[in-house]
Amino acid sequence: MSVEFERLLLYFDVSLVGRCAIYSMGRARIVSRRELLKGLCAAGGGLGLGSCASNLANPPTAPDPAFKRVVVPYDTRESMGTIVVDPAKHFLYAVQKGGQAVRYGVGVGREGFAWSGIATVQGKREWPDWYPPKEMVERRPELRQAMTEVERGMGMPAGLGNPLGARALYLWKDNKDTLYRIHGTNEPWTIGQNVSSGCIRLTNEDVIDLYNRTPVGTRVVVLPSS
Repeated sequence: MSVEFERLLLYFDVSLVGRCAIYSMGRARIVSRRELLKGLCAAGGGLGLGSCASNLANPPTAPDPAFKRVVVPYDTRESMGTIVVDPAKHFLYAVQKGGQAVRYGVGVGREGFAWSGIATVQGKREWPDWYPPKEMVERRPELRQAMTEVERGMGMPAGLGNPLGARALYLWKDNKDTLYRIHGTNEPWTIGQNVSSGCIRLTNEDVIDLYNRTPVGTRVVVLPSS
């Protein structure tokens, strides 16, 4: 699927027609407008999904312009290609050559769920399914309402309503899954806020851009939040 088509999909106005395509793991299926809207509501603010969604009253429709993707000067000892996350400022930096970086706005972990350290991108996935950890489901039993049997067990299938959004980078440390992800979001207005259970979220457009820049094996540095 081309990036241009994905952008059309991401910003598709379902009020114009009765049906549109949802891509799940590279496979297209046709859903009705009612199905799409039901999925978006159930998967997003309606459930307040754990690590990857939030509950906000009367949310805006877009992120603050201050968190727009931009190339900036960036002084760091990290090598080109490294990802540096600054939770305190709600920015992620993809280090480039010449003392520059691509800066993205991000949403990060809320109080009690923030983390820091060094990890590695162990895997990447387009339009990923989401498998909430057992501990999260125990903490948030309402998540079961949105879960169904998918590729690797019970979870939420890929699509516009999935809290992981259009892309996910899977972070490992010492050959173990940290359970933290860098991913897209179906709630772009939460960029620049402390809203998740530790995962790092970008807008879907931005996570597609970052995904295309980031090979498996990339070093990820998450700075302390204070």
